[in-house]
Amino acid sequence: MTSLGLADGPLIVIGFMLLMLGGELVVQGAVTIAGRLRVPPLLIGFTIVAIGTSLPELAVVLEAVNEGTHEIAVGGVLGSNVANVMLVLGTASILGAASDPGQGIRRDAMAVAAATVILLAAVLIGEVAWQLGILMLLGLVFYYSYSYRASKAEGTDVEDSDTWLPDRIALAVPVTAAGGYMIWIGAEMLVQGATGLAGSYGISESVIGLSVVALGTSLPELAVTLVAGLRGQGGVAVGNVLGSNVMNIMGILGVAATYSGGLVIAPEFASRDIWVVVVTSGFVVAMLLDERHIGRRVGAAMVGGYLAYMAMLYL
Repeated sequence: MTSLGLADGPLIVIGFMLLMLGGELVVQGAVTIAGRLRVPPLLIGFTIVAIGTSLPELAVVLEAVNEGTHEIAVGGVLGSNVANVMLVLGTASILGAASDPGQGIRRDAMAVAAATVILLAAVLIGEVAWQLGILMLLGLVFYYSYSYRASKAEGTDVEDSDTWLPDRIALAVPVTAAGGYMIWIGAEMLVQGATGLAGSYGISESVIGLSVVALGTSLPELAVTLVAGLRGQGGVAVGNVLGSNVMNIMGILGVAATYSGGLVIAPEFASRDIWVVVVTSGFVVAMLLDERHIGRRVGAAMVGGYLAYMAMLYL
């Protein structure tokens, strides 16, 4: 990786900003293009928006794989799933945006449970083989295809396809391209800064991945949650969290394993962090399957638990 001549802290901050802004531009530009091409809004939600909001995580993981820092790649996915459940969904619950999960939530909860079991097996084995990566990607395609058909039959919208861009494809194409470029530059800066930070302070790359990188790539989900809470859109945050966690495991790790010819998982993840993912995801999945209300007190406890986990990583 070419040094950009900046200290580790500014690299991380600027990288975060580029990831968020680039992801927003890609989503808005792609939605505008799809609208001009008369792509159904439901399909936009399941494909373009879902993939666009996951590009920051994908870019960071692939950049980490290119640099040979598999700990940052795996830690980023594990930490992002914990952050999505405990911090993002907890915040949604505090704001009252998770009180009405909506239709199809049981289907999505079961998908999270299945993906988490696959992740647990991979971590305990110590590797995501490229063959498993391909199977994970095929499973993700099946999940999206099935969910799309089911949501269409239920008559529900998956994502708001409104965009602030003018309805001009000549503007949307360069905006989308610019957003994609910003995402990859932001990922390079974030991984470079995170690796440098780990080396400067003697912090393991796995801890940096679980905390700094994971929190940074979960910021878009947190922003969506805050907007949903302020607008009173119950269920939006829950769907985003579940879908993001499935995408992280099946999509991001699947692509990384296929691209790298096999993704090595450090043994330290098997001793603690994977169990944090299993317990937190299992807790939320159990509540949703039992159709229990995730109230403000539970949400506050979830956010507190996430902060405690972050503190534990550095002790």
